[in-house]
Amino acid sequence: MAGPIELIVSQGRVGDRTDGALPGARKVARALSELLGVQPRIVGTPSSARLDDWSESLPAARETLAGLRAGLDDVLSRGALPVLATNTCGASLGTLPAVAERFPDAVVLWIDAHGDFNTPQTTESGYLGGMVVAAACGLWDSGHGAGLDPRQVIIVGGRDIDPAEQELLDRHGVTVLPPAQSTPARVAELVGGRDVWIHVDWDVLEPGYIPAAYRVQHGLLPHQIAAIFAALPTQQVRGVELAEFEDGDAEVPARVSVELIVQTFQALRL
Repeated sequence: MAGPIELIVSQGRVGDRTDGALPGARKVARALSELLGVQPRIVGTPSSARLDDWSESLPAARETLAGLRAGLDDVLSRGALPVLATNTCGASLGTLPAVAERFPDAVVLWIDAHGDFNTPQTTESGYLGGMVVAAACGLWDSGHGAGLDPRQVIIVGGRDIDPAEQELLDRHGVTVLPPAQSTPARVAELVGGRDVWIHVDWDVLEPGYIPAAYRVQHGLLPHQIAAIFAALPTQQVRGVELAEFEDGDAEVPARVSVELIVQTFQALRL
């Protein structure tokens, strides 16, 4: 494991289409701050959600994404372990290129119901968050860097993937584990003792545990994510991103959801 843990919270809009993600990131960061005994570094200025296209939300997020990259570079330069509470998966446009540069052999565990491997040519929704991994792998130019080897990306719990997106995933050698195959043993086998960067979008879970903006049935359960975390080589974890907790959803009380996130995070034994 790296040195002391440092906490970064994304508070600038990065393609947010709901108003719950920014306060959700704040609540997660507050709980992690208390757990870890560290003060969070806040990046970005909140603004209202919009149903805009990626071509509009990407330039609007430029300052926040640059700030996330700078913050992460700073943490890594000092030998600390970054933990990020982010609003949307789009925030990873600023972090994944830094991961690829610093840890070129690292596995990226993208624990998400979606592949986030669309491009401007394949996206059906125009949602920036659905294009993040493809940008980091150099399939399109986000303006924030690339360098990630798609063969080192493992989509864990993936089950809502567009046909054109699936074709790209197959063509570029991304490993996609549907929920039934996302076992601790299988994930640990694929990681194989290498460095690992962990990203969690809470829509990977079966709906009803932690509110997420995009619900997808037949997902993983919280104890299954915790078991995957527990099976990883802790000393090789290079960073963790926790994204897309939708605060304000009446499905589950926010306090219960945050407690569940903290309990799941603790399974990493950082």
